[in-house]
Amino acid sequence: MKRSDRKQLQVKTAGFAKLVEWSEEDGCFVGSAPPIIGRCCHGDDEATVYAELCRIVSEWIDVLEADGKALPPATADLAKYSGRFVLRVDPAVHRRLALKALAEGESLNTYCAKALAKA
Repeated sequence: MKRSDRKQLQVKTAGFAKLVEWSEEDGCFVGSAPPIIGRCCHGDDEATVYAELCRIVSEWIDVLEADGKALPPATADLAKYSGRFVLRVDPAVHRRLALKALAEGESLNTYCAKALAKA
């Protein structure tokens, strides 16, 4: 794919976050773009998987538009994510997390944020 074609795809699909993650289970990079499409492409090269993912998202946008269906809300705008959300858990889980955070010398928030970032 030519560089100019790749750039056009990136512009067309810019409103949707595209995830390329290493999958231990699959032994390769896997691409997805929720809520447009789940895991849909894979490969050994992260950049190649990203380019393929952009092409697939572009095709899905074309299909939705051709069918007269509304696109899902954009997901790429970081400004709409405050970084804050409320999570309800069982009290026993809350206690266990609080104790683990204390043992690490961290706040519960910091401990949970690190755990979620690893997940």
